[in-house]
Parts: sequence; C-alpha cells; structure tokens
Amino acid sequence: MKGGVTEEHLYLAYSHQFEDCIFPLHTSIALFLLSYCDCKLFKVFLVPASDSTDDQLFGKAQPDDLEVHFISRCQLPLVVQSCCLPAIVEENGKFCRAGLSVVLRHIIQKTYELDPSKKLVLELLGFKKTCLKACAEVSQWTRLCEISIPQAVESLLNVSPDQCQAIPPEVLLLEKKLGEPVRVHNDDKIRRQKLQQQKAGDKTAAPALAKRATKNLSPEEGTTVEIKDQEPASLELKVAFSKLVVQEIPATTNREPSHIRKTKTSDLPPLEHVFAEGLYFTLADVVLLPCIHQFLVFIKKHSKKLLDLPLISSWYHRVQEVPGIKIAAAKCNMLFLQFPDLLSFPDEQLRDFYIIPDDLEEEHEDYQFIGGPRPTMTKLMESGIEAKFSPHPCPRWTLDWNSLPAAVSPGEGKMSSDRALRKQQQLNNLVSMVTKLSKPGDVIVDFCSGGGHVGIVLAHMLPSCQVVLIENKELSLVRAKDRSDELGLHNIWFIQANLDYFKGTFNIGVALHACGVATDMVIEHCIKAHAAFVICPCCYGFIQNTVKFTFPRSHRFKEVLSYKEHMILCRFADQTAVQLPPERRLIGKHCMGLVDLDRAWAAEGCNYSVQVMSMEPESCSPKNNMVVGVPI
Repeated sequence: MKGGVTEEHLYLAYSHQFEDCIFPLHTSIALFLLSYCDCKLFKVFLVPASDSTDDQLFGKAQPDDLEVHFISRCQLPLVVQSCCLPAIVEENGKFCRAGLSVVLRHIIQKTYELDPSKKLVLELLGFKKTCLKACAEVSQWTRLCEISIPQAVESLLNVSPDQCQAIPPEVLLLEKKLGEPVRVHNDDKIRRQKLQQQKAGDKTAAPALAKRATKNLSPEEGTTVEIKDQEPASLELKVAFSKLVVQEIPATTNREPSHIRKTKTSDLPPLEHVFAEGLYFTLADVVLLPCIHQFLVFIKKHSKKLLDLPLISSWYHRVQEVPGIKIAAAKCNMLFLQFPDLLSFPDEQLRDFYIIPDDLEEEHEDYQFIGGPRPTMTKLMESGIEAKFSPHPCPRWTLDWNSLPAAVSPGEGKMSSDRALRKQQQLNNLVSMVTKLSKPGDVIVDFCSGGGHVGIVLAHMLPSCQVVLIENKELSLVRAKDRSDELGLHNIWFIQANLDYFKGTFNIGVALHACGVATDMVIEHCIKAHAAFVICPCCYGFIQNTVKFTFPRSHRFKEVLSYKEHMILCRFADQTAVQLPPERRLIGKHCMGLVDLDRAWAAEGCNYSVQVMSMEPESCSPKNNMVVGVPI
C-alpha cells in the first residue's frame, strides 16, 4: 500500500539498451510517461527477453528517479504470462491490464486519482477521454502510433547504416497525417475566428513552421517557459498552448461580423495540426516522441541526409516546449536534437520517398449503396449459395436461474425484467454449447466480455475450468470483477486488453454479441490456438475491411461477390429489429445467415467443423445467430 493506494506491479519487456534508450520502444515510452506524470505508484519490473539478456542497466539508460527490478518471465504472475508486455497487474494477480495503450491510459488515470491537481496529466486522454482507446486491430491511427511506428523505428535501428536507403513508410505516413485538416470539438467556432483573423489581414503562420510566441507557466517548475518567435503565432498555436496553462482564450466581447457568422461551414478555413491529433497535446504525442527522437538520433549519428519532413520536424521541436516535457526528458537522459546542419534530399528524390505502401493507407471505399440486397442474394443463389442453419442440439436446455446466487444473474438490478429474461435465454444457449464442449482443466476465454455475463456464469458452473475474461473497456471489467468477488470465484482472471495482446493457450473461445469485425477477430484467435469457438455475432453493419481482415472471408464467396456486394449483405443483416415489418426482418435474417456462412466456410478452410444455428427461442435477440466451430 502506498498512501492508502493498492500497489500495482508494472512489467516491461527488456531486450537491450542503446545509449539513452531501453528497448523495445514500448518500454521507453512507458518509462517516459512515468517521468512526465512524476508517478511513483507502480513497482516497476523489467523482464529480460531471454536468459542470455544482460539484466543490468548502465550509463544513461537508467531513469534517474525510478527504481527498477529485474524478473524472469517464468516468475511473472500466471495471468501476465498469457499477455504481451507491457502489463500491469494488481496485488491479487487476477486483474491484468496489457498492451501499450491500455497500460499508458491506466498510468494517467491512477496519477490523476491520487493527485487531482494534475489536470494536465488527465488532459492527455483528450476530448471525451478517448485518445488511443480504439483498438489497433481496427483503428489505423492507434495502430500507427502503438505498433507501426515503434516497430518501424526498431527495425531501422537494427539495420546496418550502409543498408539504410529509405525513410520508413510509417514515418512518411505520420508526416502525411500531420498535414491533414484538423477536426476538434467546437472547431466551427475556432475556424470562424481564423477566418476573421485572415479577413483582418493578420498573417497566420503555418503551425508546421511557426513557433510559439507566448510565456506559459509550467506547473511542475513553477517558472515561466519562454519561446522566442520568428513570426507571428497562428490561432491554432494560441489555442493549443492556452490549454497547456489551463486557461481559456480570452472571450471576445464583440459579436463576429455578419459576414463571418453567415459564412457556410464548408467555406471556413481548415485548422492545421499543432500536435499529433490536432490542436491539443495528448497521449499520442507522448507515445510518438521517444520513437521519433530515436529515429532522428539515428539519422544524425550516421550522417545521413535528413529527408525533408517539415511537419514532423516542427512537431518534434514544438513538443519539447510543452510544460514538463524537458523535465521528463532529463530524467530519462533524453537529449533533444536541433537540425541546422542536416541536409535535405533534392526534390526529385523527395517525391520517390513519399510513396506510401497501400497496406498503410486507409481504405476510402464508397459505402453509399444503391438498391436493396435482393440482386446480391439472387447472385449467390444462382451460384448455389444459400443460408444454411443447423438444428440446435439442445433447444430447451436451461440453467436453473432461481437456484443460482443473485450475482450470477445478468439482471441483478441493472436491467428491466424483460431484458434480463432475454439475456438469460442468450446465456442458456452459449453455456449449453460450452458445457457440451468442455472438459475438466480446460481454459475458456470470454472474448469481448463486457460486464462478464457469460464468463461469470461459466466460472460458477464449471469450477474445474479456468475462465479468462478479456475486455478493453475498464469500467465493464471492473463491474465483472466486483460480481466475481461477491461470488468468491477463484477460477477466473480479468484482462483489460485488445485481443492481439492475449497470447495464452486456451481450449474454448466464447463471445456474446461481438460487434462487427470483433467476431472475425475472435474466430481468428481461436483458430491460431486450435481452440473451439461459440460465438454470437452482432452489428453486421460495422463490418468493413481493416488492416487485418478483408471481406468476403471465404474462397467461395470471393469468387462470387465483390467487397461492396458483401457490404450490402452486412448492412441489411442489421435489419432484424422487432419493430420492423416481418418481410424486412426475414430478409435481414437471411443476410445474417449468408454473412455467417461466409465466416463458417473460411474457418472450415482451416480444418474446422462449423455450424451456424439460431439461438432458442429466436425472440431472445434480433441478433440470434450462433456460430459453433470445433477443430478437426
């Protein structure tokens, strides 16, 4: 206990160190955030990659004010051994947070909880506290910050300088994104201020080139930080840095001129980036800073010509002037660079470097479809493809809910009696199938577990099995843990993480109403583990191509349907709500069956036996398909 706060252990991977940096970069990023937050809440452990890894820190790699301990992977708590690092685990070893973004967000939240005066720390989470909250499996921005750029920089540093011919495309993609227009909360108001500024003839310096011309109070130092200017600061810079000193831009007493008020939103000037996500300094900047710093150190050390990256260069210098950043850098022995002596490539070479691979670009498909699903369904039917539903093996199986402890029931004071009954019926279906497939000693993973409705019932009903709940929403998982504690369950773990950070072995994967591509992610995870799966899909309309998945999934469907035609099926598969006309609901059910048939056939191509069936009674949910797969 530290000041009444339960001590948590932070585990960071450790492969090697080089000058002022500890690798992998995820570890340096976490240590940098701890220094920026001035956070001493966690006991920090470095986990060497192998027995041969040197378990000593020397020189500048050791953070000045942080005590770190070494621990072998076999000494890790069991729940952490099932996850990729970094990871944080509570003292009892049952609740684990894994993955860079989840861990960093937790550090920020705990820092603020202990000291609410650190409002600037909480501001790192951005508007609505969603910065890097979307999982990297489906969010291109989270993937770029959390995975792609750290990996690209690490790969660059491992290459011989003689072999280094090109800037990593991931870095070029960041440069491109820093040049895109900014969207922020209340940007209409700020854009009108910018238009008024332009109309008044006040030159607006591009944030990519401007430096801040204000004095800002640094709460950490109690001193002023002065940045000398070469040209007038833009409106964007004034807005961004006013927030860093916890003050609003002075309100204008006069109304905007009528020609400004009447200007259409589409005609307002766009806002330009000050920081990675727009106008405000966020966690994304903290994640990117150690990576871009190491990239620039490499460029300078090996006397390489610096590719003209004006936006990244300006961002790098601007981040240094954020209150607290230089202090954190000093603690981590990070020596910021200046670039007057670095050269640029000629323009013709610059154009060659700005070619970004297709797999790093976002999809820009036209999702506006004309017409209904009938032509697509007819096209499949003419190819001999129709929705197939297997009979339910135990349609009347049910738990004796009245005899179970109250905390097992999903409706304990949280939902209406009608909804609670439907949820119990849904659980009857999943639990019956998992019970049929399981055997003593099995590990059962409840993916996208939410509040633990499925996992808690399974842990209570199957005490000889280990149940793991995986969910990336912290509040939902905390509620599940509270219910588990009330029941005194000992065969259950809680992991707040995105699916890719769970690497443990398991026997059965289950998911109730896994939204959109989450269903496909769970199926893929089960196939990799050679585990059975019992999944109830949901939100078919959210299905779309991602970095990891393209649709259709199966070879047979790909031979017949284009991506857009598959999207038509997905959109209409969501038309099953009870208030819709019966004919439309029937079409929606048929489209659901076709989308899940495509998934089933894709899994069968990986040596699985798969059935698509309807939950009983079908009225338990508008999304009542259940996909059950067993490895052959």
